[in-house]
Amino acid sequence: MPFGTPGASPLKLEFPQSLAVYDDYAAAQKTVDYLSDNKFPVEQLMIVGTDLKRVERITGRLTTGRVALGGVLSGLWLGLFVGLVFSIFTDNNALATIVSTMLFGAVFGVIWALVGYAATRGQRDFSSVTSVVATRYEVLVEHKVAAQARELLAGLPGALPNPFT
Repeated sequence: MPFGTPGASPLKLEFPQSLAVYDDYAAAQKTVDYLSDNKFPVEQLMIVGTDLKRVERITGRLTTGRVALGGVLSGLWLGLFVGLVFSIFTDNNALATIVSTMLFGAVFGVIWALVGYAATRGQRDFSSVTSVVATRYEVLVEHKVAAQARELLAGLPGALPNPFT
């Protein structure tokens, strides 16, 4: 196994210690890259994102027209896929099969989307994209090599002492 003892998880260290804490992932990544450049055994490190928060970016207002258009487009894609699969396994006219499944998919898609939209009863009249992001990134190091990592990290330009040591 590439990660030491058989059955050991690659996402765990035996006795991790905090090496550094950053407000952004790029800074944590820079620390690991610096240690790697200095021949440190980076497989003894982990970057852990903590203090998670959910961020929802509102992308627009939902209207009946936008919902219907989205339903038609997704139905067309589904119909195209089904039509292509059917045309591979049948001897019928492939173009007629694809066009008919696309039309059926568009009708099904618009009905499904409008029924779903009506079921919300105006409780969510907007579209959005959601992600979960960390607000802090902690670099952890295996206890056996923690002193070596701290010594190397002290040479990183702009390095600050770790408040957790």
